[in-house]
Amino acid sequence: MNVGIIGVGLMGHGIARNVLARGGFALHFLDHPGNQPVDEIKKLGAKPCETPAEIAAASDVVILCVTGSAQVESIITGENGLLAGLKPGTVIVDCSTALPESTVRMGKVVNEAGGDYIDAPMTRTAQHAHEGKLNLLVGGDIAVLDKVRPILSSFTEMVTHVGALGHGHRLKLLHNYVSIGFMTLLAEAAAQSADAGVDPEVFVDVLANGGGASAALQRLAPFITDGNRDGLPFFVSNAQKDIDYYRAMSGEAGAQQIIADGVASAIGTAVDAGEGQAYVPELVRIFSKSAN
Repeated sequence: MNVGIIGVGLMGHGIARNVLARGGFALHFLDHPGNQPVDEIKKLGAKPCETPAEIAAASDVVILCVTGSAQVESIITGENGLLAGLKPGTVIVDCSTALPESTVRMGKVVNEAGGDYIDAPMTRTAQHAHEGKLNLLVGGDIAVLDKVRPILSSFTEMVTHVGALGHGHRLKLLHNYVSIGFMTLLAEAAAQSADAGVDPEVFVDVLANGGGASAALQRLAPFITDGNRDGLPFFVSNAQKDIDYYRAMSGEAGAQQIIADGVASAIGTAVDAGEGQAYVPELVRIFSKSAN
């Protein structure tokens, strides 16, 4: 199968290199200023394309790894979008973090054009993408998933079918709400601890040996103790987008979102202060009294 990818960013770059190096598949990618440097994947044989339509014409499977629903919809239905070059039987694998309602609509549009669509958002980090150890939450027809498993296996450690189309993105938003919520709470506590002059190593050890032990602590601890933000290279602005998506999904369902509103307010304050391109671990610094 020939593979196309749109979105060679922090996560997409790792996907692309593993599709080529581990999977041995031919790969075309969208040439875009938001890409990470593409010298490595070009050396491995990846071919640049100017439009999504070109990607569709060259590919049996197209992987989307972009910011959110607005970008996905534009890539699929916009001028020179995927629909303009889509071949019958082409499978679109949406690894973005998107709104379930939008995902279902895009799936219908792609089906009507003769293609197939699954949502397959990622969990884990850019380092896992580089190592080919991402986890995917896949919604959609399991027969379509089975068709593309050889490609997905090249950049994943675990692929879980979670239900109908849209359920992948629904579960990703639930996952990110819990994960980002935990990290936001932890960053606020770490900032208060630092402001009070508590030894950061002691703070981390107390949490790690008690009820605060968590993946959130593991990812923020390098910044809390050493100022190293690279434990989680995820922009605060993207965290805000994911929480807003969760709130939109929750609001549509009529669910309670009191805590989600608080998380959104805290992260929104950071973005409003010009810190949208900071990494999430830097919320510890941003929330500190000395930063305000």
